[in-house]
Amino acid sequence: MKPFSYALKQVTPILLSYLFIGIASGLLLNQAGYGPVWAALSALLIYAGSMQIVMVTLMTAGVPLAVVAVTTLLINARHIFYGISFINEFRAIGREKGQRWKYPYMALTLTDETYSVLCSLRLPAGEYRHKVEFTILFLCHMIWIASCTLGAVIGQALPADLTGIDFSATALFTAVVVNQWREARSHLPAVIGFISAIFFYFVLGPDQMILPALSASVVALLFVKKRLPTEELEGAHE
Repeated sequence: MKPFSYALKQVTPILLSYLFIGIASGLLLNQAGYGPVWAALSALLIYAGSMQIVMVTLMTAGVPLAVVAVTTLLINARHIFYGISFINEFRAIGREKGQRWKYPYMALTLTDETYSVLCSLRLPAGEYRHKVEFTILFLCHMIWIASCTLGAVIGQALPADLTGIDFSATALFTAVVVNQWREARSHLPAVIGFISAIFFYFVLGPDQMILPALSASVVALLFVKKRLPTEELEGAHE
């Protein structure tokens, strides 16, 4: 099977989530006054998934850009660890003739969904696997760009009251938390995050709690990381 066909088969299960969340992001950007071009650029350069929806809400609420940037960094910091686990794999791809640019691109376009897909690949190491891995990341990135742009186009063509659509990010995060709670071997990270959020909500209020709560959660998790069970990532480097 050709690398493109194989990669497309692997990403098919996550296409709907990319499509619906991307369209929601584009609709919100259009409602905030940013057209299809801005939606495409945000998807191309930011590529932060549901954080792009949260970003629009923060920006329209007048939150300083620096706070938005730091919040995005903290929320998506887990991607750093994703990249570290695949750094040797991506570096090997970058060493191939004329492929050096793929190394940083693949590290920057690794998401929750694509990380799961790459970890589940059952392919031997080599050029074919490398082509499949790159195609998976590239396809998902292009689908996200198309979805966000489509959402902004729909928003311009079919103006409607979009009140409440930003709740799709909250709904997505809630679904992710519930799923993680059911499958995780340890509930300690979720408990730490919950306690931190509640504490800073009452101490600083809803408008000032985000960064302190996230920072406190990260610090607490660093202290307790040795107590957390480690999950073996099967197939990540077969």
